[in-house]
Amino acid sequence: MNEKNFEYLKDQVKYTGFGEGLESELKEKMQQETPSFTLNYNTKYGNDTAVATLNFKKSSQSDMYFFNSYQVNLQKEQAKESMEQTFYVNKGGITMKEAYNLMEGRAVYKDLTNKEEQIYKAWVQLDFKEVDTNGNFKLNHYHQNYGYDLEAALSKHPIKELENPEYKKDLMDSLKKGNLQSATFVKEGNESKQYVEANPQFKTINVYDDNMHRINNRKSKEEKQSEGESKSTKQDNKKQSQNPDDDGPDIPKEAKKRRKSQSSSM
Repeated sequence: MNEKNFEYLKDQVKYTGFGEGLESELKEKMQQETPSFTLNYNTKYGNDTAVATLNFKKSSQSDMYFFNSYQVNLQKEQAKESMEQTFYVNKGGITMKEAYNLMEGRAVYKDLTNKEEQIYKAWVQLDFKEVDTNGNFKLNHYHQNYGYDLEAALSKHPIKELENPEYKKDLMDSLKKGNLQSATFVKEGNESKQYVEANPQFKTINVYDDNMHRINNRKSKEEKQSEGESKSTKQDNKKQSQNPDDDGPDIPKEAKKRRKSQSSSM
């Protein structure tokens, strides 16, 4: 067995999100020197169960093995059927958690390599309406030139974490990994926890309440505007105390919530 090759593959498996639990089995399989082999990895995300099959193949010209791809079978809690997707290790370096997030319909921000071996950044997201010849859902790419600005999209919402540079960075880093991240929304001086995810296709973010019901973007924008006008009203009220004849602006009523149910699982 090629020891350097084993050390490299061990780290590659670890940093692709499969931890260190497969190390002994990986070594055993490599010692058998078969043309190819697989390793299985099971995990849960909340109440969803994910089973990954890691594919390894030996070079026809040396004793080296390559970790080429892994297939994820995702069984969602309320879905009758599971869904499958294959992720190629050398094409973007999608981690296991990012693979789960993609299969959940969210987008992930990655460093990718073009045909000229040049690195570029892009958001990637599965297109559940289109399947390729291998039975995989197509992966849509939203490059830098597409114009999606995550920071600008977040700034349209009254999110408390944006006021602290460290918290803001943590929030953005989490969203770039495709996570559904909790955030503190400030509305008329009151704080509430909601959940946000990046939406590069429409250059915005999706917002969900505590019950995971989608809050439409128009309402969120109105809340941001209402928060700004509320602050303005407080300032005007101070002026009004000095000038009784000055009528301050009316605070607009909060828009009614409209629920939009999430798409059903595949």
